[in-house]
Amino acid sequence: MSLSYAVASKARDYFQLMKFNLTFMVVFSCAWGYLLVPEVEFGLLKVLLLFAGGLLVSGSANTINQVLEKNTDKLMARTASRPLPAGRLSEREAALVAVLTGAGGIAIMGLCFNWLSAVLSLVSLILYGFVYTPWKKWNSLAVLVGAIPGAMPPLIGWAAGANHLGEGGWALFAIQFLWQFPHFWAIAWIAHQDYTRAGFKLLPAAGGPNKMTALQAVTYALLLIPAGIVPYLLKITGSISAIIAILAGIFFLYRAIMLYRKCDVPSARKLMFGSYIYLTIVQLALLADKA
Repeated sequence: MSLSYAVASKARDYFQLMKFNLTFMVVFSCAWGYLLVPEVEFGLLKVLLLFAGGLLVSGSANTINQVLEKNTDKLMARTASRPLPAGRLSEREAALVAVLTGAGGIAIMGLCFNWLSAVLSLVSLILYGFVYTPWKKWNSLAVLVGAIPGAMPPLIGWAAGANHLGEGGWALFAIQFLWQFPHFWAIAWIAHQDYTRAGFKLLPAAGGPNKMTALQAVTYALLLIPAGIVPYLLKITGSISAIIAILAGIFFLYRAIMLYRKCDVPSARKLMFGSYIYLTIVQLALLADKA
């Protein structure tokens, strides 16, 4: 094996360990919250530092998740090839990665922005890595617990720009918090057999994927519609983004209603992809229409 191939293979394992594809979406939400702070103007260096800090903290949380779930990952088809269950990385090596990236990311947030954003980053890391991760085997409230660190990136970004937790930060937190329930339940619906095999309890209703789960997805999708216009009501963004948020919310709600009507995997998959479409459109619209 050539040295260049070995280095590339190791780098690929680290990227997979830190889930960089998922982490990028998280970090974008952080930058989104930062740039929506009224007194903040776009600065490339600041945004890059925010991306670096967010990538490291989120990567650390994802690494902790994989260390703690090494044995259950072996049981699921979609995770069995990850670096730890496949034996390409050791737990000690992964733990070292988690410590170094977590400490580095928190230091960037504290030294380059403020210590409020650093503390929130630490809280998010702990909640995701050490509370949400083991809770998944206890009961379905894990999704509620996990939605908190999942919704914290825009709040962290807001804190990084404003150095306080104002109404605007909490409004952005609320959008991402509500969004996660139909998003994640759609994923859990699709991967229900895999999750059951691993002992994860992630669907809100007993008996697996059913109309009660779909109805709860509809409820949260419905709540997203008024939540999406709160930034406009707070005068953070303009009226055009509020209209776009309403239309995107109706689209997302339609996808959730179709899952309720059909209760099948194809509808759950459409809801999952619809969730990505919703969040992307709303985030970009609010950013482009900043007051």
